[in-house]
Amino acid sequence: MLIGTAGHIDHGKTTLVKALTGVDADRLPEEKARGITLDLGYAYTALPDGSVLGFVDVPGHEKLIHNMLAGATGIDFVLLVIAADDGPMPQTREHLELIDLLGLAHGAVALTKCDRVDAARVTAAQREVGQLLEGTSLAGAPIFPLAAVSGEGVPALRAHLEAVAAQRQARAADGRFRLAIDRCFTLAGVGTVVTGTAHSGKVSAGETAVLAPPGQGREMRARVRSLHVQDRPAQSGQAGDRCALALTGDFGKQDITRGMWLVDPALALPVTRFHCELRVPATLEAVRHMQAVHVHLGAADITGRVALLDCEKVSPGATALAEILLDKETLAVRGDRFVLRDAGAQRTVAGGRVLDIFPPVRHKRAPERLALLRALRADDPQAALQLLCAQSPAGVDLARFAANWNLGDAAAAALWQAAQLRVILCDGTPTGFAAASWQVLIERLLDALAREHERAPDMIGVERERLRRMTLAHLSRAAFDALVAELLAAGRIAQTRAWLHLPEHQAKVVAADRDLFATLKPLLDAAPFNPPRVRDVFRATGTAEDTVRQLFKRLARAGELYPVAHDHYFTAAAVGELARRVAALDARDGAVRAAAFRDVIYGDGSGGRKVAIQILEFFDRVGYTRRVRDDHVVRREAAAHDWTMT
Repeated sequence: MLIGTAGHIDHGKTTLVKALTGVDADRLPEEKARGITLDLGYAYTALPDGSVLGFVDVPGHEKLIHNMLAGATGIDFVLLVIAADDGPMPQTREHLELIDLLGLAHGAVALTKCDRVDAARVTAAQREVGQLLEGTSLAGAPIFPLAAVSGEGVPALRAHLEAVAAQRQARAADGRFRLAIDRCFTLAGVGTVVTGTAHSGKVSAGETAVLAPPGQGREMRARVRSLHVQDRPAQSGQAGDRCALALTGDFGKQDITRGMWLVDPALALPVTRFHCELRVPATLEAVRHMQAVHVHLGAADITGRVALLDCEKVSPGATALAEILLDKETLAVRGDRFVLRDAGAQRTVAGGRVLDIFPPVRHKRAPERLALLRALRADDPQAALQLLCAQSPAGVDLARFAANWNLGDAAAAALWQAAQLRVILCDGTPTGFAAASWQVLIERLLDALAREHERAPDMIGVERERLRRMTLAHLSRAAFDALVAELLAAGRIAQTRAWLHLPEHQAKVVAADRDLFATLKPLLDAAPFNPPRVRDVFRATGTAEDTVRQLFKRLARAGELYPVAHDHYFTAAAVGELARRVAALDARDGAVRAAAFRDVIYGDGSGGRKVAIQILEFFDRVGYTRRVRDDHVVRREAAAHDWTMT
């Protein structure tokens, strides 16, 4: 169990920790010279069952609140220290306020220096402390009168802490590993060491983690060389443990600062803004929209602003939904607690809980968005996911959802299954669709085809990419292809060559058009990869130019021809063969370039680079390939497409 002290300066926090553990937590020469704690100190004591109690000793001076907050992150139990002679002091009240805002609900009060006052004063001080705790997260916490120097009352407090530690279950190592770094130093023969409290997950020697946010704009991957847990050598550490990890990697001590995180690579997602639930205690002033603040999250202290989402100001005692805009990157996940202090870092203004680390850029105050944020308040990822799916017709990025909730692979997979999602891999990223949302997409596609058949009854159907753009442009190609594949398998749509259509729809070429095309087609077949253009057919046959143009347009609608470029029509057979050659070049070279493609199809000199480029641009346009600078790459989802399928 990890215990954090809190309380006014000179109320005996460090002396009490020494009485409980035998360890002086003041490690800095200036601390020993001045007799006050300036930075975080740590002490450990073994328990009869072999476990270890860890103590984080925090400074009590008002100017060192940022250090106190860094130490309070991740602790299990609060030991509020109040001197009997002084009673509750300003920093006592502020520390208690911070404890409440951080949601720390387990603790006790050490009423120190009882040997300096009489019994009546001890009784009065106990009554004052009891009143102080009312309405806070420590309401009803036990109070232990003691004198740390003489040892009077210390055994009773220690016995209570041992009993609490024995009854308290170890934190579940759910989620991926996260450790908030509060110290970094080097040791001879060991190298770079970071210390902090593990917020979630588990880490073992030999594993790889990431130091983030990245220093100097680069990712810093680290291998855990060895580790200590609760001041003892260990092979692994997990959520709730105080850990010291020796790291190896392409970095040095100068690259690591307090406030950074050591995390599982999947959580190395720096953010500069997040949506949250904000609470202003009744004793504080109202928080205004776009108020400048210091944000204390994990062990970090970052300046930023508060953008309110559902109100113009947050009155004392009220809660609100807000966006925190940070001046530099940090890491967070849903559920992380934070504290806001004013722009001068002089007073506390609010506290809160992270809800979403991937907030939208637009429509942040829309009713649907606010409803989702209210759902995120509850500790029910399935309900939040189902609502998000209902609001997201293009699907939900499940990797981002899992990262926001810090879900491991097994927990995420179980959640997708419980929510009955349709999961599709889009460029390697799982995208989830609710059953109702998927059905809406189906109906939209079928309706679009019906309307297109009504508009152009002589057209065989709609090319796949054009259909996606005209109906479901917001949908990824992978999801669209999965939708089409499902409908094709079910027989609800059909495909004729490159066109999709309803099964009952047929486009027929009238006899007159068929007869005329029979006289013209040999010209196209004579040079299939560079057929004559409309004007060239007119000149060769004497058939009116507009007659040829309108005929070719009607045949293109029926799927007999493809308009590769303006007034330049290729037969379906020719396009099918060109597609196969493009695929072969892509397989050989990893991409297709115009020069290589020209050499493959025009080795006899029958065509040039310009036409080759037009053909490749046609394939880009219809979604068979995609352009990457000067290259054309076959889309994997289109690689098996048969352009001449009947």
